[in-house]
Amino acid sequence: MKARLMFLAAALTGCAALANPTTERNGVLADGEGKTLYIFKKDKPGVSNCYDGCAKAWPPFTVANASKADGDFSVVARKDGTQPWAYKGQPLYFYAGDSAPGEASGEGSGGVWFVVKTKAATAAAPAKQSGGYSY
Repeated sequence: MKARLMFLAAALTGCAALANPTTERNGVLADGEGKTLYIFKKDKPGVSNCYDGCAKAWPPFTVANASKADGDFSVVARKDGTQPWAYKGQPLYFYAGDSAPGEASGEGSGGVWFVVKTKAATAAAPAKQSGGYSY
């Protein structure tokens, strides 16, 4: 009985971890491999507006299993059939110019691309911030 409970607890913990597809790296959201995630200021909640050349430079952070979406994480249906993760309704993207985990060279690009800063980064930052979106 005790072994069953331990197995069930481990299984539930594993499922909960899958509901959040991101991690924190250097005070910003990143995927499980540490690649920085961005939001596009021209998107609307639940709507992705980055296609064609834009999507080549800013590939969507696509979902492997949409049934895992939970809490602050949801899935957006795009016109091209892909389904990216969204954080608080905002679709998430990578930047093709970031070549290694932790890079955030797309931050502030064109005044419309921003990393998603975590609460820990927001609390540690000075009152006046440049760039980034905090949730």
